[in-house]
Amino acid sequence: MSTKIGLISDVHATPEPLREALAIFRENKVDIILCAGDIAGYGTELEETVELLIKSECEIILGNHDVWAFDHPGGEGQKRLANSFRKLPFVREFTIQGKRLYLVHGCPRRPLGHGIRLLDEHGQILLGQKTLWSRYLAEFEFDVLIVGHTHQVFAEKLAKTLVINPGSTKLNNTCAILSLPEMALQILPLSNKVPLMTWNWGMERLQP
Repeated sequence: MSTKIGLISDVHATPEPLREALAIFRENKVDIILCAGDIAGYGTELEETVELLIKSECEIILGNHDVWAFDHPGGEGQKRLANSFRKLPFVREFTIQGKRLYLVHGCPRRPLGHGIRLLDEHGQILLGQKTLWSRYLAEFEFDVLIVGHTHQVFAEKLAKTLVINPGSTKLNNTCAILSLPEMALQILPLSNKVPLMTWNWGMERLQP
């Protein structure tokens, strides 16, 4: 029997698309939900966003926006959140259906630094970037690597690892469901919007 994993990232303190993603996960009877960081940033409704994640029993890691937000809490509510979120890890590892999964916001060895950027401004694979990251992951011993940070949506085999970025619920209008052990992935649109495969292309292209 398959295990279904709901994947989200970069929810950025915006509860409505997150709420829709969680509803999709309930409808599809996912077994576990993973969030690849950046709960804070861009949006203004951090407390409600965190409450939704906690109620969903989502497995969470920290992203760069989270570290900044919880080091500089803006009010009493955020100060209470900061005390809890400082205890969260930057990386989580899972073994599900015989597959080893690694969850990180940026990339292995640099959890808050460089992100894996594979797409151009049109959402097409950059072959040079794919080659660079394949070399970077050549000795990586996990079956699946789940990342966020770059606001890109992709699922690509890099070296021996399937690398998945489900995109930002807020900025890419996407979430994803991974089925194991089949390694089958569905990218799902949110808010009746066309998924943006790449967002904020103007950022400097990151390399390992």
